[in-house]
Amino acid sequence: MLSTLVSLGGLLLSTHVLAGNTEIDAAQVPLQHYVLAHATGNPELIHQAFAEGARVTGHINGELISWSVAEYAARFTGKPAADESQRSRSFEILDLAGDAAVAKVVLDYPTVRFVDHMALLKVAGQWRIVGKSFHAQAKARPQP
Repeated sequence: MLSTLVSLGGLLLSTHVLAGNTEIDAAQVPLQHYVLAHATGNPELIHQAFAEGARVTGHINGELISWSVAEYAARFTGKPAADESQRSRSFEILDLAGDAAVAKVVLDYPTVRFVDHMALLKVAGQWRIVGKSFHAQAKARPQP
């Protein structure tokens, strides 16, 4: 199958260009929007990735948080992070059955590594993230 590669600040996304994409290809679209939102800071991509009513849940500084999509998108500034060239992101679909899927996303940044677990559903014919739980692991800062 032919595919194109889109490069943005070191982020490579594979986008299939032939008709007849598989369900796995289609389920990857919201994940691509999600990682691109992190690379660019574009909050609109978060709204494209998540279904209405989805929640983002995890711990920050030991406190349990649960954000709506709007609350989560508001954290995006509209521009890439200053250290964007040092960040990497990857994802994989762990399982897909009918109109439901589970994915793992890794956001590896200079000071923290996030592991996100995404629940996805096909909603009105399009795949969307319906829930995100995450773990953040702080990294030791390099000594000068």
